[in-house]
Amino acid sequence: MFSLKDKVALVTGASQGIGRDTALALAEAGAKVAVAARNEEKLAALVSEIAAAGGEAFAVKMDVADAEQIKAGFKQVLEKFGKLDILVNNAAITRDGLSMRMKLEDWEAVIKTNLTGAHLCTQQALAVMMRARAGRIINISSVVAQSGNAGQANYVAAKAGLIGLTKATAIEIASRNITVNAVAPGFIETPMTDVLSDTVKEELNKRIPLGRMGKPRDVTAAIVFLASDEAGYITGHVLNVNGGMHLA
Repeated sequence: MFSLKDKVALVTGASQGIGRDTALALAEAGAKVAVAARNEEKLAALVSEIAAAGGEAFAVKMDVADAEQIKAGFKQVLEKFGKLDILVNNAAITRDGLSMRMKLEDWEAVIKTNLTGAHLCTQQALAVMMRARAGRIINISSVVAQSGNAGQANYVAAKAGLIGLTKATAIEIASRNITVNAVAPGFIETPMTDVLSDTVKEELNKRIPLGRMGKPRDVTAAIVFLASDEAGYITGHVLNVNGGMHLA
């Protein structure tokens, strides 16, 4: 595993799923981890788990759909750790429905959390990273951003927007030795996919060349790599972790 010793990371949407496993993996690699989400109880349990394994973590109650909460959350992280080296924009919600019938509030809620929230978090991180002339920003996109998915126009648009945000920001701040990359997971075994029926999961597995859904560790390994010094010459890239489901 790549070493992140003496690094400070912030992971949004860290209370469950890929975000939770990302926080654990970053801590295992040696980073001090600020974990942000809306569910304080789950965050407290995660902080305790990281501490029990010998790591250091700090919980920040943050709804990334709220600009003021983002500002307050980043302020808390800096007061606690004094710096920020790694930002993982993972927080996301779904409000599924056919595009022609989608309510405006469902469209706006997903865009605000999944895309605007990542943009606002990135702005806060860059204010710190640009002064340090170093940093890693990793945006969690999705295979559906590249392939599309019926009934998820809002989610697909937001995740595709994250890829565009990744590329544009990467160009803007490359001269400051800050890299911006995206990870695009396929269908991963998380609470978000646990609700799928066995029949749907079987059909999905038939569409995946490797024949199985991914594990959270498949994704977190990619995130830890992109956060490491070894990935210092990679920026503006989308790393697909999808079992070959979408070969682009």
